[in-house]
Amino acid sequence: MTTADHPVDEDFLRLADPYRRELLAHCYRMLGSVHDAEDLVQETYLRAWRAYDKFEGRSSLRTWLHRIATRACLTALEDRGRRPLPTGLGEPSADPTDTLVERPEVPWLEPIPDAMVGAEQSDPAAIVTSRESLRLALIAALQHLPPRQRAVLILRDVLRWRAAEVAEALDTTTVAVNSILQRARAQLAEVSPSEDEIVEPTEPGQRELLDRYVAAFEEYDIAGLVKLFTEDAVWEMPPFTSWYRGAENIGRLVKAQCPAEGPGDMRLVPAEANGQPAFAMYMRDRADGVHRAFALHVLTLTGGGIGHVACFFDVRLFNAFGLPDTLPAGPAVADGP
Repeated sequence: MTTADHPVDEDFLRLADPYRRELLAHCYRMLGSVHDAEDLVQETYLRAWRAYDKFEGRSSLRTWLHRIATRACLTALEDRGRRPLPTGLGEPSADPTDTLVERPEVPWLEPIPDAMVGAEQSDPAAIVTSRESLRLALIAALQHLPPRQRAVLILRDVLRWRAAEVAEALDTTTVAVNSILQRARAQLAEVSPSEDEIVEPTEPGQRELLDRYVAAFEEYDIAGLVKLFTEDAVWEMPPFTSWYRGAENIGRLVKAQCPAEGPGDMRLVPAEANGQPAFAMYMRDRADGVHRAFALHVLTLTGGGIGHVACFFDVRLFNAFGLPDTLPAGPAVADGP
């Protein structure tokens, strides 16, 4: 780059940077990975910067950037499979006492922090839209669509682009876009669970439910934990391949498989992921008593209790969420009366 180019660089960064978080959300919806999405946003800005002197303003800068991001994601997806959750592997609910099978080589679906994609912004309407389009269940369902169907559905139904805009972005026709969208909606309806009963964690009753969830784990109260789930609640925990249905089975799973032995072994720190309540769990190391990063829980709340927990054991996610690897020493939890 020469000195003469610097004003263009500064102009591009000033105008394009405000779209970074929504581009990250877009790439995440396409890819299902916070780490891959970050890489593709960087690729998007690099491509846009290189072509900025050719940007003619026939569309808005926002539309132009999303077009570049979509094409970058489609290129990246050419040699990648979908990112599943254990429930998407096609196996039935497992017995909580069976040996856990871990498959770290599978590119599992990842959660994304609300703060990275603007799901905590101040506009109430924007909050609802952002959260609904980032629900973990929706991102998991999108992974079942072929990449091109995924792109069309996101551009039309999430970003609300006109069919002609999508056609231009994907170098196709409006007739093709409408046909692809119809197929994508039909397939999504088959794999997407009903979320009619999902409630936001803002009401006092829901906040109390979350407080009880924390207390149940930190006090190692299995019976109390079971009471918080709906009867047909689902628990899954990549990179382990099994998933579990039913409140009683979830309690049996924690009792049989969790390395905690009693009160104080687990500590939970609140977080927000995919527009849903989340908690970072830290497990006490028996060797030195330090609570170390263990798993990230993303909860789905319904009117009848907790309906779903995705428990991610990839501790690399703690860095993405701005969470520490260890916790400072806290007050001791009583072992009993």
